[in-house]
Amino acid sequence: MIIPMSSPVLSEDDIQAVKEVLETRYLSIGPKVEAFEEGIASYTGTKFGISVNSGTSALHLAVIAAGIRENDLVITTPFSFIASANCILFEKAIPVFVDIDPISYNIDPEQVAQATQDLMAGGKVAERWLPRKIKGKLDHNSKLKAILPVDAFGQPADYDPIQKTASDQGLKIIEDSCEALGSEYKGKKAGTFGDVGAFAFYPNKQITTGEGGILVTDNEDWAMLFLSLRNQGRDIFNAWLNHTRLGYNYRMDEMSAALGLSQLKRIEELLSRRESVAGWYNQYLANVEEIRLPIILPETTKMSWFVYVIQSNSREIRDRLMLELEVNGIPSRPYFSPIHLQPFYAQRFGYKRGDFPRTELAGDCCLALPFSGAMTEIEVQFVCNTIKNIIAS
Repeated sequence: MIIPMSSPVLSEDDIQAVKEVLETRYLSIGPKVEAFEEGIASYTGTKFGISVNSGTSALHLAVIAAGIRENDLVITTPFSFIASANCILFEKAIPVFVDIDPISYNIDPEQVAQATQDLMAGGKVAERWLPRKIKGKLDHNSKLKAILPVDAFGQPADYDPIQKTASDQGLKIIEDSCEALGSEYKGKKAGTFGDVGAFAFYPNKQITTGEGGILVTDNEDWAMLFLSLRNQGRDIFNAWLNHTRLGYNYRMDEMSAALGLSQLKRIEELLSRRESVAGWYNQYLANVEEIRLPIILPETTKMSWFVYVIQSNSREIRDRLMLELEVNGIPSRPYFSPIHLQPFYAQRFGYKRGDFPRTELAGDCCLALPFSGAMTEIEVQFVCNTIKNIIAS
């Protein structure tokens, strides 16, 4: 049995929606993009949705809107897909990492509060949060501007204390919900706890547009800015080829929007299918002592499963599982590799193993198993039985 790591769930309606666009004269900046944006805004309960060509692009534009500039500081997590930190570097700002909560794998709100307090105070207490190669090199123009939490694996971060910290210190919140469309924190949709939220629609996400992303916000000024920035810096009142500001080619095309709109119409079905797959994993992997299953916190009143990640008791067990699963035709991935230990970040900022022990433990021991709404119970059972046999041997 050969099982893919992930697979989008596409229907005949999805395929027909894309074909219909190809039969029109609108392939970019057309009615499907507008309809998809309105659909996502309505689903999340926000005033504005502005589509772009990737989740990374969405995060980059959010950083710009938050007024983050060269040498400014942004508190974020080292346990994420690398784009959540890269988007800060795009504007020559500095990601300030704090460690994670070991249960949810999301950013630790207590460390966020302490880091914020110390960075605002400045001096020696601020230095301990800065990367080694940045210590002593920031000038008086460097300011802490924002907090960028990530809703890891589809589970929202703990937003009540994060919002309080941001409000008390006058910071912006950029919510990276690229993995969490449909999740809810205390009954409220993910992506709506910051000044702006970002979603992504890569083929392994809850719904897909092939490639694509979207920003959601209640801030009309930011929404208008996003519309300009994604379209080479033109404003809606600009004449053809007149550009108000530096912008980017971050537009979503009509075919992608049509696919996303079709998928959005059955999002609850797609989320339910993923929940069923996660439930099968929970059932068949229960009581396997050498691994820890995902833990959903009480504050997560609705979980939107992006991946299914187990944590082994040691890196040795994790690596052996990966190797033996591959022999049996089952792919798996370390998830995530800590950002601060990626070669580029280690070289540029001087990070070393030991800097964020909780993140590093998760990076050493977490393993993403094959997961999508297309999986069958028989496939999940095969994966789980193989894991049990490997551990037993």
